[in-house]
Amino acid sequence: MEAYALALTYAIPIFLALIGIEALISWRMGIKINRGADIISSLGSGITNIVKDVLGLSIAIVSYAWLVNKVAIFHISNVWYVYVIAFVAKDFAGYWIHRLEHTINFMWNRHIIHHSSEEYNLSCALRQSISEVFSFVSLFLLPAALLGVPTEVIAVIAPIQLFAQFWYHTRLIHKMGILEYIIVTPSHHRVHHAINPEYMDKNFSQIFIIWDKMFGTFQPELEEVPAVYGVKRPVQTWNPFLINFRHNWLILNDAWHTSRWWDKIRIWFMPTGWRPEDVKVTHPVQVVEDVYRLTKYDTFISKKLLSYAWFQLIALLVFTMYLFMDFASIGFPGVLIYGLFLMVSVFSITSLLDKAPYAFMAEVIRFLLVIAIIIYSGGDWFKLKDIFSFGPYLVSLFMFISLMMVAYFHFRENRYNVVLPLRKFYSRI
Repeated sequence: MEAYALALTYAIPIFLALIGIEALISWRMGIKINRGADIISSLGSGITNIVKDVLGLSIAIVSYAWLVNKVAIFHISNVWYVYVIAFVAKDFAGYWIHRLEHTINFMWNRHIIHHSSEEYNLSCALRQSISEVFSFVSLFLLPAALLGVPTEVIAVIAPIQLFAQFWYHTRLIHKMGILEYIIVTPSHHRVHHAINPEYMDKNFSQIFIIWDKMFGTFQPELEEVPAVYGVKRPVQTWNPFLINFRHNWLILNDAWHTSRWWDKIRIWFMPTGWRPEDVKVTHPVQVVEDVYRLTKYDTFISKKLLSYAWFQLIALLVFTMYLFMDFASIGFPGVLIYGLFLMVSVFSITSLLDKAPYAFMAEVIRFLLVIAIIIYSGGDWFKLKDIFSFGPYLVSLFMFISLMMVAYFHFRENRYNVVLPLRKFYSRI
């Protein structure tokens, strides 16, 4: 976890720089690929995911270390071979996990966040799950385990393979010639993110496009079919926490309301989006029928509120980088408490952008959490006093100003509550 945190201190600035470059190029080209609230939602989702991963808040059904010790037949000594084999094996496993996430109802919940944006840009790559409590990936790494690929090699390859999936989330790069036959390109992945009938559930590969061509899930991008992005049951919120758990909440409600016991059980394992016939009638949900008439989610926020949200996000990124750079010295359980602060912060910012009725309460909880941490730590903020003696006081002042600003936006500018996503969500189920 500590090594991963260190790697993120280098990766995060690179990702942010590339997102900024993409935004600048698209602006110069006159192509609208970004919306402020959508990008903030994506970056907020990225923060929650990396915090969850760094803190190790997931459980492997079968650990790769156990698997390789039990089934290894060979032990490859050549260091180059072992890394190549590990990379290919990890990509093979990624294809099948990805395909299952699109195929099985309960597994879609852990992937819906990645498809939830109705835009398509580099920031969308950062929309990653926090609802993935149990990891199945080791089960699909059996080929690597049989060949005796060491656990340490998989641990190095995994983040590299994940980071390598960032660059192709863009509309600015068109088809790439011969590379279209070898690797996943932006053209391939635009198809994957689209909800057009021609494109649904295609191109699951992560690095090498060969897996889709081998297993019959490949679809090229068609000039005459412009991609429409999002999910068939629109999430209608900027809040990544609501997105992360909404699909399983829908399944749970359907299982509760359906009259047949068999449907209560099988709904979790049926194809993604399947619902019992009786609840389709009694509890209808919004589904996009005509993708070309899709109205994108918008809460019509002012420039002042958007500017404030950007300021909060930048501050949150600074807080996040401080955690990763000082991970070892903060130690446990401090990093868990710090992670909770970051999670509550993302919830507060995105709830405000949603104009949600609970936005101010979320900020009050964040404020009280910070004050409690500082008081309990004897006037410190996770050893910040050792670096800058006035640091904890600045954190306290920042949180007080934030509370006042949220109160202003929540009770004055957002008093109309144009969109109440959580209330609308519950009313549909």
